[in-house]
Amino acid sequence: MGAGNVTRISKFILLGLSKEPEMQALIFGLFLSMYLIAVFGNLIIILAVISDSHLHTPMYFFLSNLSFVDICFTTTTIPKTLVTIWTESKVITFAGCISQMYFYIHVAVLDNFLLAVMAYDRFVAVCHPLHYTVIMSARLCGLLVLVCWVISALHSLLEILMVLQLSFCKDLEIPHFFCEIKQVIRFSCSNTSLNDTVMYAAAMLLAGAPIAGIIYSYMKVISAICGISSAQGKYKAFSTCASHLSVLSLYYCTSLGVYLSSAATYSSHSSATATVMYTLVTPMLNPIIYSLRNKDIKGALKRVLWMEGVNMQIVLGMKCPRFQDSKPQDQK
Repeated sequence: MGAGNVTRISKFILLGLSKEPEMQALIFGLFLSMYLIAVFGNLIIILAVISDSHLHTPMYFFLSNLSFVDICFTTTTIPKTLVTIWTESKVITFAGCISQMYFYIHVAVLDNFLLAVMAYDRFVAVCHPLHYTVIMSARLCGLLVLVCWVISALHSLLEILMVLQLSFCKDLEIPHFFCEIKQVIRFSCSNTSLNDTVMYAAAMLLAGAPIAGIIYSYMKVISAICGISSAQGKYKAFSTCASHLSVLSLYYCTSLGVYLSSAATYSSHSSATATVMYTLVTPMLNPIIYSLRNKDIKGALKRVLWMEGVNMQIVLGMKCPRFQDSKPQDQK
């Protein structure tokens, strides 16, 4: 295509999940309710970890970071989707689309890294329990999280800078509910072979390395658990990993299912629908899994709610006497 026919576009069109007008209200209600559950559920986990000194351990430090990232994950895409449905305007600016792609890639990679770091934490806890507090020091935990943030931010920046080098010949209609980078690159009229190569190489490295680390860690964990003689000891060791294993299964099964199904059907609409599973459903279910399967979290939530109730009673008790004492003074 000649260079004279290429123009720099200023907006994209998000086609969403469905073109049926009667489906928009249902999609809006589902997305809003699931988004609120995801945000408030993860905020409660963060509040419980911060407020309860019993949870000031590496495991819950990583969990609170994962909850924060899950909030960012859903907030990157869902609010814009809700606004699009509510206003019936499917337009997103070029700058808005680039920003959405940057933060989406950033938190998606960060999610992978944090899950791998949590697997390493469980490996140390089960396989080296006597040295756990020495190995998983506050300095190491902070450094691991910082490295995860920096690597994911640099990778996202690289992907976006490469997208900015592309040209688009017309307003782009994206068959998705957010700016998914593969869909955006697909409609470019520039040569995208380098973008595709970097994208797939980065996916293999930045997704493959955490998965390999997770598999290695849990192979060692399973080996250590099998070496425990008592059934009670085995159950106790396994219970420390149960919540994390559940979250791992949910996240990777849904994300792998999305890409396998989209590759099999070659349908952008099917891929967009399946993407909802790991961009919204998984962040919504993560705090529920940890709350139901973790006694420490349940205990912390009870203590937080009990303290809130006590504080409320104190506040009400302080207000009522003041109101009652003011009457005799007024009468005098």
